[in-house]
Amino acid sequence: MVVPQAAVDLAQRFEGFERKVKRGTEITAIPYVCPAGFWTIGYGHLCDPTHLPITEAEAEAYLARDLQSALNATLRYCPVLATESEMRLSAIVDFTFNLGAGRLQTSTLRRRVNQRDWSAAEQELRRWIYGGGKVLPGLVSRRVAESALLATSAKARADSKLETLASSSASLFRSR
Repeated sequence: MVVPQAAVDLAQRFEGFERKVKRGTEITAIPYVCPAGFWTIGYGHLCDPTHLPITEAEAEAYLARDLQSALNATLRYCPVLATESEMRLSAIVDFTFNLGAGRLQTSTLRRRVNQRDWSAAEQELRRWIYGGGKVLPGLVSRRVAESALLATSAKARADSKLETLASSSASLFRSR
């Protein structure tokens, strides 16, 4: 399965291509410690503090691999997402990319997703806002964006059902 574009967009938006330095004619990223205390490079790729600088193209390649791993883990732990919308899948793939497969595997969020309890899943997402024991504004914003993808998906499905009901009702009246 291919990583949904919305998951790529979320990761790039919230991770950013951080710690840029100019190397010749190229802009490169160097390792830095993220707000949660991990050595990172490019778009949130975990690395050793001695990692060599990377270009944006290299950062995008790391991101593609990291997101593919996150997608595989997400589908392993939340198989119901294989039949849900790309938006729902994107939200949980981004969560997994950001916090790791182990966090998803042991979370109440996983249970809520597999129960297809989307409003409870939204609430669970919004609980994951701490890094290094502190509320991080970036994580608050990220969880709100992920929750919005779950809600958008639910609203789209409800709108579709209403549309189906409306057209069924209209055809019923026309046949009389």
